[in-house]
Amino acid sequence: MKVIPVQEAEGMVLCHDITEIIPGEFKGRAFKKGHIVCHEDIPKLLKIGKEHLYVWEMDQTRLHENDAAVRIAQAVAGSGIVLTEPVNGKVELKAHKKGILKINISALEAINDIDEVILASMHSNQLVTTDTVLAGCRVVPLVIDADKIRQVEDIGQSFFPVIQVKTLQPLKVGIITTGSEVYHGLIKDGFGPVLRKKIEELDSHVLRQVLVDDSITMIVEKIRSLIHEGAQLIIATGGMSVDPDDVTPAGIRAAGGSVVAYGAPVLPGSMFMLAYIGDIPVIGLPGCALYNQTTIFDLIVPRILAGERISRKDITRLAHGGLCAGCNPCRYPNCTFGKGS
Repeated sequence: MKVIPVQEAEGMVLCHDITEIIPGEFKGRAFKKGHIVCHEDIPKLLKIGKEHLYVWEMDQTRLHENDAAVRIAQAVAGSGIVLTEPVNGKVELKAHKKGILKINISALEAINDIDEVILASMHSNQLVTTDTVLAGCRVVPLVIDADKIRQVEDIGQSFFPVIQVKTLQPLKVGIITTGSEVYHGLIKDGFGPVLRKKIEELDSHVLRQVLVDDSITMIVEKIRSLIHEGAQLIIATGGMSVDPDDVTPAGIRAAGGSVVAYGAPVLPGSMFMLAYIGDIPVIGLPGCALYNQTTIFDLIVPRILAGERISRKDITRLAHGGLCAGCNPCRYPNCTFGKGS
């Protein structure tokens, strides 16, 4: 920090607020701490009686907070993200489109281990919509050592992208509803309308829904038929418990499904199954999806639509945050459900 004549302050950063007083009309801040003095400011500064200013001396070894925040944001932002203009030293990262937010948590932590650098984000792996604020970045001091920002950029380059939004792919979804009571018309199917609404909200569409009896043979036949018709995701509903007549898991296996997981540390959704037939995901969805507004469906299916191949580890990681609190009204995704560490 140093004191210089106003006429020499162009391009310098103010160290303090400057107040302007117009008797009987105005008293307030004319220039804010951190303002970069431009040529047009000099006459006004002289008019309000400022002949000398306290400024930060800028050179290539230091960065103003606004410039630092912009460089941090640019270093970490991947696809599907837009940056705001710096305001009071902070830049926000916003979603440019609907999709799944992906955060490289290791890189995020490494960046925040750099002294005086701040990058705060939402939880990874959640569905976000256009203009959702995903993260914010800034530095603590008004002026920061440029080497620290170069460290951020090195991390961003090594782990790029640190933050991104993966676009949802519109898939053709086949639904298989299992249960003799529905198949024989004893009760009305409730799964179809619920799933159709959720699938359409995710920008995909239902190719066809079929009803089957509690029969492994029928389940196998319908899975293969839907795949032949072009289904890119199969969702089987009902028959997912361990009761002897609940045969959906056996039917998925018999159709050639390579099982990733049967059972998930998520409530509601513990009797969930995920398998793959080639590259086509096949989901066994338990009855909770019919009665609960938010379930494991809402945690897994959007990630599948974003092009991810879900692993068993992806599912076991859901344990931390996998208990739905059952809020009324439901606040998902603005809650802790599915948002582990």
